[in-house]
Amino acid sequence: MRIKVIKLLLKKELLDVIRDRKAVIMLILVPLLVYPLIFFAAFGILTMIETNMSEAEYRVMLDVDDGGCLEEQIDEYNKKKNESEKSKSENSELQYIRIVSRYSLQSRLEEYGVDLDQGQFAEVDAYLQNEDIDVYVSSSKDSDGRITYSTRYVSSITNSDYGEIEIKEVLDELSKEKTEILIEEAGLDAENIIKPFDIERTNIASQEQSAGSILGMILPFMMIISLLMGTMYPAIDTTAGEKERGTLETLLTLPVKNHEIIIAKFITVALMGIISALLNLISMAVMVLYMVKIVSLGSGNFGLDFSNFRVATFIPASIITILAIFAFSLFISAVTMCVAAFARSYKEANNYITPVTLIVMLTAYIGFIPNVELNSTMALVPVANICLLIKELLLFKIDMSLILIVLLSNIFYAGLAIIFLSRIYDSEGILFDEGGNGLLLFQRRKDIKAGGRPTSGDAWFIVCFVMIIYLYIGSMLQMKYQFLGVFLSQMLILIIPLIMAIYTKRSLKQTYNLNKFSLKSLLGSFCLFIGAFLVENTFSTIMYRFFPEQYDTMNTGLTDILNNKSFILMLIVVAITPAICEELMFRGFIQSGFSTSYKPATTIILVALIFGVYHTSLVRLLPTAMLGACFAIINYYSGSIIPGMIMHCINNAIAVIAMKYPDSLEKALPFLFTESESPSSLVIETALGIGLIIIGMFIFIKTVNKKIKCNRER
Repeated sequence: MRIKVIKLLLKKELLDVIRDRKAVIMLILVPLLVYPLIFFAAFGILTMIETNMSEAEYRVMLDVDDGGCLEEQIDEYNKKKNESEKSKSENSELQYIRIVSRYSLQSRLEEYGVDLDQGQFAEVDAYLQNEDIDVYVSSSKDSDGRITYSTRYVSSITNSDYGEIEIKEVLDELSKEKTEILIEEAGLDAENIIKPFDIERTNIASQEQSAGSILGMILPFMMIISLLMGTMYPAIDTTAGEKERGTLETLLTLPVKNHEIIIAKFITVALMGIISALLNLISMAVMVLYMVKIVSLGSGNFGLDFSNFRVATFIPASIITILAIFAFSLFISAVTMCVAAFARSYKEANNYITPVTLIVMLTAYIGFIPNVELNSTMALVPVANICLLIKELLLFKIDMSLILIVLLSNIFYAGLAIIFLSRIYDSEGILFDEGGNGLLLFQRRKDIKAGGRPTSGDAWFIVCFVMIIYLYIGSMLQMKYQFLGVFLSQMLILIIPLIMAIYTKRSLKQTYNLNKFSLKSLLGSFCLFIGAFLVENTFSTIMYRFFPEQYDTMNTGLTDILNNKSFILMLIVVAITPAICEELMFRGFIQSGFSTSYKPATTIILVALIFGVYHTSLVRLLPTAMLGACFAIINYYSGSIIPGMIMHCINNAIAVIAMKYPDSLEKALPFLFTESESPSSLVIETALGIGLIIIGMFIFIKTVNKKIKCNRER
């Protein structure tokens, strides 16, 4: 690696980014100018609203027959509020609750002969809706003389809604006073009966902890979004922007290596993200200090006391937060560059980045969810781990092991993304879109040339479209029709790609790999599948011990759907149907589409991950992806989709037998029942699985080499 070359490339990339007005605006102006303006404007509006509401006058119409008790209580309430708000009402006494009229609904009903069951409140409601009054209070008495007060208001009108709250306070106070009078008239001690014990509340949280709990919800989200915004535009500019300007071809012709170009671009994007995040951190720190100062001086009635607030206590948390920002910047920079690298223009890259933005934003909301804490599992979840780490740091909870997991996991994910990015830059077909990855669906059918396989664009479209249909329509079918719904949702997976293949005039034989296969290929498939099955079972056993509740819930849901169904029906719906439908979609349409643009290893990994995601279970994602990779390898080496279908059917049939005849299966194959396996048996099982995988791959490679040799001799 030539450091001097990377420095020159880095200088070039930085100059390109700085020249981009959009990047500069998002990098500097937004954190240093826009955010403070938004904060101060919001703070001023809240202060103004608080002042207005504290001095507001609520107009009340009384229609009560209680001997003037409520009117007296309202006067008493106004006096108490004026005493507590002397500094705000120096010039005159405010009437917080003003009685605008005394209204006799009963007399009006009698005068006009209105039916008591129809429209008796029409006139009052008109007053409320027109905002002539804010609250209407009426009373009624039962046969025992007990009074019931009723309030009528409009919750969608602010003054009416707040006025009703004020009236409720008055009525509560009146109820309390009446209760005390009744108790004293009975010769009892009202204080001891109403309040038989005292409550003392001691909050031992420091002012810094109180502030940290508030910041812990807001700051992580803001930091994640600022990092995303800070890296997004430089990532687009250094990838899709360079394609659009036509400078990428020139850059690739220079005597520099692809990995040197990638490193320079990556450092540029990550650096921009870090600068943006640090500027945001400084901006937010200034705003927080301003708020603390205002609250400490008593300018706002927010129920907070920051008079002894010590900023220095946040220094350790700030240092680790900066390290977390660096780590996350590496990750998000690599991800945004990978996504933007597929685009041919700035506009197209923005469209590609939008889903990433939504996913990151939704994941970042985890900081607002109470009782979600950072643990060894959450520390491995991208985006969420950074949010929870910053939240924990602001609450002064420092666990060095979890901090290391979060930092190293983000660096590891960034490394994987960079490797993927290097593969993209090694593929001219992806970089310059030579036609293998276009979307044929939106072309006129008469212009589409018949034959061949789907493009990678077609495959990605099917991945997204079928996922949406499967999640919404498939889920509704399963909820409504249960067992039949499972079958119908599988039909969706089969039919939609098939329609796409027919419309785009693809060769069904090539698209779905409907070829003959040899007995050696079937033997290799079986060895590979059994080996992958054993390794996957070991991994599932380990996962079960970490997430027993999630596994049990998932198994219970499937058992409920399949309950009381015959063994044959279960085999058809759970084993045979998915083996056909899922294989034709994932190892058929999608794998053949990806193979037109990606290398075999990349295609197999992508198909496996998509297969795992489609099963919509986080704890089963990797085990399912392992089996998906196994079926994809079988499809690739055997040259036919049928061996993979057979193995898929066997895998699901084992699950059906486990549900229908668990005792018999446990006697025959005890290792399938994860609760009873010991560590030594897991090691043996894994070793056996790896051995069978090696044997299967050996058979496949030998068969492939033999085919190549025969073709050469011909």
